[in-house]
Order: sequence, then C-alpha cells, then structure tokens
Amino acid sequence: MPNGQWYPPEWPDRIRALAAGELTAVAPRRAATVLLLRDAGDATEVHMLRRRASMAFAGGAYAYPGGSVDPRDEHPVRWAGPSPADWAARLGVATAAEAQAVVCAAVRETFEEAGVLLAGPTPDSVVGDTTGDDWEAARAALVARELSFAEFLDARNLVLRSDLLGAWARWITPEFEPRRYDTWFFVAALPTGQRTRNASTEADRTVWIRPAEAAAGYDRGDLLMMPPTIATLRSLTAYGTPLAALDAARDRDLTPVLARARLEGDEVVLSWPGHDEFTRHVSGPGTGGDL
Repeated sequence: MPNGQWYPPEWPDRIRALAAGELTAVAPRRAATVLLLRDAGDATEVHMLRRRASMAFAGGAYAYPGGSVDPRDEHPVRWAGPSPADWAARLGVATAAEAQAVVCAAVRETFEEAGVLLAGPTPDSVVGDTTGDDWEAARAALVARELSFAEFLDARNLVLRSDLLGAWARWITPEFEPRRYDTWFFVAALPTGQRTRNASTEADRTVWIRPAEAAAGYDRGDLLMMPPTIATLRSLTAYGTPLAALDAARDRDLTPVLARARLEGDEVVLSWPGHDEFTRHVSGPGTGGDL
C-alpha cells in the first residue's frame, strides 16, 4: 500500500537537467516552522494544517505553521531567553542578527498562521488571549507586510519569549527544486489561555493530532506529507509531554538534511541522508513520471 509521501512529478526531469548542466540551482531562502504542542492528558498533540489543494507547491499536504524570514525580522526587538548570540551558535549561523531573524520568523509565522503568540508583557509572562478585532487587525497587517514584527511587539510593549522555543531539526529543499528553503524546525508548547485557529489563507483545515496517529495516517496513505514533516512527526512520538520534547530539543542534532540525487543509467535515485524510508528509484528517460 502506498504511503502519503509527496514529491513533485517534475522532479525526475529537473534532476536530469541539473546533472546535464542545463539547470542552475537557486539559493535557498531562510525559513522557520513551529511544531506547536499541547498536553492532551495521556499524550502530546501537535497542531497541523492542510495546504489548500489549489496551492502550486505541496497542495493537499499536511504541514506546520511557518514561512520565510522577513529581512525586517532582524530589527531590534524586546527579547527574553537565550541571547541572539546563543541562538546563532545553536542554529549554526554566522551572526546574532541572522539568528534573531530566524527566531523572530518562527514566532511571527506562528502568530500569522495559527493565532498563537510566544510573547508577553514581561520576560517571564505570556499573553493569555490573542483573539479580538484589534489582534486580528494587527495579524492581518503582519501578513500583508504593512507592519514589521518589531513594530508589532513595540506597539504592544511585548517581549519575545525565545526561551519558549526549542530548535528541533533543519532541512534544506533539494537543489533541483525551484522553490528552495533552508528551514529550521522548532518545538513550542501552546501557552496557557491561548488557542489555535486557522488564520492562514494557504490552509483549508487545521487539526490537533497525536504524532503517532498522524504518522499512521501517512503510512496508510491517508495523509499527504513532505519528508521533513513526517520525519519530525516520527521523532516526536518518543515524548509524552510538550515539556519532555522541549527538554529533548537542547540535544537535537541540527545538521542540515539535504536530499541527494544520482543517475544510474536511465534511473534516477533520490535519497535523504539518514532517512532511508524516503529513497525513491525512478526508471525511464527524462519523461517525468511518478516518484
């Protein structure tokens, strides 16, 4: 029975073109995504959204809130938790400003797409409710890029809580994909008093689901996911509480995972180092086909 592994059907042709020198890889944009967790009594649940089927990339696939780094995410913000310099060492980037931008993107995108805000009026507090017309107006302005995240926090006298995030994984989109991202995956617990909502125009459904249940749906072929999504889901199944996952994040390996492709005669072999379950063999000349 096929699983829910998603690949663009044009990848084999693009892999062959890259190998022939007919395709130039684009530089990946930095991005951040958040595995938002909540305690469901006897298990942990993760918040997921389903991308609209009309989306050009990964339509119908389940994913987490996230998106690209905005250059303005480097603007100074009120900050609590590990310093941007500490985060630079953890994330493997050159400067504190770069690290701040990635962390800010994670917090901003979670608010934009799920309505959940990892910030508070003091370094040891978190806002309790982010619903209402004023919050929605600010969220819409962030999405439209009419307002920077720094301006948003400053207007509300809020402190970004970087200590509520744990860096979990890093995946880079393959060189043969035109929409490339260098993405850091974070874990975070749903703050007390806040609730998620489908605030993303790119999603047609959101769910709270146990990682093992979501992984089982993928294995049956019921839930469509990209390799980074199902890989991070599987890695979460060992942790029974959000706090346990956050504690484990301190020791997670953030070596970037980048797909490799090679040609063996007319066959394309696509693999993800350290993740054998995603290896694909595609036979035939450069005619595309199903991966």
